Amino acid sequence: MPNTTPPIPQTSDPEGFTVSASTGWNSRTWLLLVTLCGALFLDALDISMVGVALPSIGRDLAMDTAILQWIVSAYVLGYGGFLLLGGRVSDLLGRRRVFLAAVGVFGVASVISALSTLDALIIALRFVKGVSAGFTVPAGLSIITTTFAEGPARNKAFSIYSACGASGFSLGLVFGGFLTELSWRATLLFPGPVALLLLMIGMRVVPRVAREKFSFAQFDLLGALSSTASLLILVYAVVQAPEVGWASAQTLALFAISTLLAVSFVVIELRHPHPLLRLGILRSVRLVHANVAGFVMFGGYAAFQFLATLYVQGSLGWSPISMAVAFLPVGLIVVISAIKIEHVLDRFNTTVLVGVGLLAFGAAYLLFLRTSPGMSYWNFMFPTMVLLGIGFAVLFPAVNSQATAGVSDDEQGLASGLLNTFIQVGGAVMMAVVTAIMSSSGGARAGELLPGMGTAVIAVAALTAVGLLITAVVLVVLRGDTAAGDGPSAGRLDLEERELELTR
Repeated sequence: MPNTTPPIPQTSDPEGFTVSASTGWNSRTWLLLVTLCGALFLDALDISMVGVALPSIGRDLAMDTAILQWIVSAYVLGYGGFLLLGGRVSDLLGRRRVFLAAVGVFGVASVISALSTLDALIIALRFVKGVSAGFTVPAGLSIITTTFAEGPARNKAFSIYSACGASGFSLGLVFGGFLTELSWRATLLFPGPVALLLLMIGMRVVPRVAREKFSFAQFDLLGALSSTASLLILVYAVVQAPEVGWASAQTLALFAISTLLAVSFVVIELRHPHPLLRLGILRSVRLVHANVAGFVMFGGYAAFQFLATLYVQGSLGWSPISMAVAFLPVGLIVVISAIKIEHVLDRFNTTVLVGVGLLAFGAAYLLFLRTSPGMSYWNFMFPTMVLLGIGFAVLFPAVNSQATAGVSDDEQGLASGLLNTFIQVGGAVMMAVVTAIMSSSGGARAGELLPGMGTAVIAVAALTAVGLLITAVVLVVLRGDTAAGDGPSAGRLDLEERELELTR
């Protein structure tokens, strides 16, 4: 039977293969989007899924809590530390090459970690997987923004892509709960075969595009080293702080070193002819706002997920499957919303959508404060899950769209890398804050509220409130509030025009 699959587009520039509303979507376009979305789903899933399996891993491999937490922290460390570098490398070396290589490494590391009995090797491979995700995410997002034309086609792609990312975060506990019932090794193995399948599909459908020639002399090596080291040390410091103390010599020294490296990075970028991070990109109010919103969104959710898991499993004695079902509404709402979210992105400016999403998150956390041990799931947890689902469904696509809108093709990897760096650092920081609050509040007792849980939830809600306040300020500064009768499109256009004036 003859091969009827259309050839992979060979172009001299990224605009040579562009999907727009007029060109339509063929089977190759959908397979490309499935590949990109699948990789993002796995990257997000792996952050929360393995957390459910930690007690089982600890029992089988005789790992104490101090070592066990590094199975999660090593992944976050690699992910958050290499996102900025991953974005720039994908722009320079080619998004296809970087994306496929990172997906392949992610899959192989997953399989090996599931077969290992050495705790040190598992932790090291988790770090490798985090680094791989740090390259996969900005490369994948760049492929979307350079393949799908700005407007309805890109909004549609963004809505599906963002829904998959949000589903990965929100369904992590669901997948983890069911897989842990089989074996904790299943939670480590599951991403492996899926990633390798995506690699094979990606080799067929990810477009080949010519990239600009460059020499390694143009590569900002010192900038790459200083920025990556600063982020790695920062994430390491906040992860270790609850154990060694926030005011300990180690924590203060690490923060000082991270700050010194960050300052060095800024100086290097100002002087380098081809900087890793063109600092002028930060003049975009909307891009900076998207990064802050991403920090608040995932920082709050990751910390809340941690608290809720400890409470329902440790205090109430729920099984992993019961906990998985409890979090299922979040993922279902996100998946269902993917059908319509593209139309929402077309009609409303993203700054307003960010505010709506943060409002849903804040209400979810405040509702959870009513929790008492005798309350039913439908009373204390279900309303919170519904609001979290709504928040994710609106906020995740909004920040992804806002962070990359108006950014040139050669800096799409940089913009997406910045956004995801803020997201991961937000998760690491708030996890450390919540852990510190819980650790200083005494031991937990079965059937009772966790000591310090209320204070920790208030801290999460307070972070969300700060995000809402910043969003309100941004709306005022950009004058993006759409008055009645102006129409959403006019409001969005006005927002973009005023931002352009601010960034000149």
